[in-house]
Amino acid sequence: MNNLITAEGFEKTFNFIKLIQQGLVVTVLLALLTVIIGFILGILLAIMRMTDIRPLRFLGQTKSGKLRKNRFLVFLSKFNPISMIATIYVEVIRSTPVIVQIMLIYHGVFGLIDLPSFTFFGFISFERFLPGVVALGINSGAYLCEILRSGIQSIDQGQTEASRSLGMSKVQTMRHIILPQAIKNILPAIANEFVVIIKESSICYTIGVRDIMSAVESVRGAYFIIMEPLLVAAALYFCLCFPTSKIIAYFERRMSRGDKR
Repeated sequence: MNNLITAEGFEKTFNFIKLIQQGLVVTVLLALLTVIIGFILGILLAIMRMTDIRPLRFLGQTKSGKLRKNRFLVFLSKFNPISMIATIYVEVIRSTPVIVQIMLIYHGVFGLIDLPSFTFFGFISFERFLPGVVALGINSGAYLCEILRSGIQSIDQGQTEASRSLGMSKVQTMRHIILPQAIKNILPAIANEFVVIIKESSICYTIGVRDIMSAVESVRGAYFIIMEPLLVAAALYFCLCFPTSKIIAYFERRMSRGDKR
């Protein structure tokens, strides 16, 4: 295989321009759908981690309301199954490689499901695309959970108490008071996660998703060249990630103007 960079290599690479364009569309769709799934999952996980549901709370206190001296019973009284499930999920996902998660989802979960075999937009295979989106969404949800949780906890508790004194429910308080402020505070971290998703989506070519890296493999298989298609792929990822980060930074500045007055 020729590792020298030549004009002829770029010419051969652009013979696959249609495949590269299709890969670009697939990459953008993967990132957008992953962010949506990850954000919804992240909110649910963050709320689960912050719940105070302790079914064994009574074990930590005597009938008179005093704290028991038995440390084991006190430990059991702090058991929160909802928070524990979310915590285990987050820690497992954050401690395992993305490629392993994608393979497990594709072969272990969707391998047991007979997905319909069809394409949309004429070139995106549903049975390959869906497992990739689900796997990336599951991964992103774990990271967005911690980002959202830190943002929610950064809001002054007094605002929650004030909204409750006005008769607002917990859901209304979270929706209208806490989340808008939290999202503004963590917008840079969310933007960074979106950029990371765009780059991590390249791993989906390993399960047959026809993204940008799949086009690179097609060029390599046809002409036995690798440097030129890789440089084209790097340029495309840069053109996706750099403007995205700048656009988010612009909106962040716009949103923070009110805080400086």
